[in-house]
Amino acid sequence: MKVDSYDIPENCYYVKEHEWIFIEDDGTARIGITDYAQKALREITYFYAGTRGAEIGRMETICKIESVKSVAEIMSPLTGRVIRFNNRLFDNPSLINDDPYGEGWIATIRPAKPDKELEKLLKPEAYAEHITELTKIDETLLIHRWKKVMEEEAGE
Repeated sequence: MKVDSYDIPENCYYVKEHEWIFIEDDGTARIGITDYAQKALREITYFYAGTRGAEIGRMETICKIESVKSVAEIMSPLTGRVIRFNNRLFDNPSLINDDPYGEGWIATIRPAKPDKELEKLLKPEAYAEHITELTKIDETLLIHRWKKVMEEEAGE
């Protein structure tokens, strides 16, 4: 599904803070940032992993990423244990920009209580509504100005 120019895969859950989570067949959960978030951050330049094996609570910081714009804390949408980080991001953090839902995934956790917490997450339709509202709030946000500049440059 798409809202404006933002991809929103229908097989993930979301939080309003713009992280996504995909539940694997083995019960583990892959985490990343949304297309909206990576476009807002612009060029991602560094990846700072958290602690592998750490127990984290729902919406606690799992790691950090740095862009030309800011440093962003990445939150875990679910409580669980950190299994691994995407090691490819150390050498190529721009994978998050290039493919936020695929090669740019950030971490994998083993959820502690998915049955209780999944219902607190946004389904794709609800996240799409959230993005629609955000884009209506202020069309002059940097992300929209940046998008228009990029479109103009592409049209030249």
